[in-house]
Amino acid sequence: MNGTSTALIVVGLFLAGGIYSFAKQQMPRGLIVLLSIGAGMCLLAGVLRLGVWS
Repeated sequence: MNGTSTALIVVGLFLAGGIYSFAKQQMPRGLIVLLSIGAGMCLLAGVLRLGVWS
């Protein structure tokens, strides 16, 4: 696990926590969708950079 993949996974998990927080505060749905897309992209990029499939 290198530093870049770790950072991407940590940022993705942080954004996922933000999704939960924003949903509890009943923030606008568009903001939650945008945040979830960003979190998903960060998590996916972090997992793909691990290179466990190659």
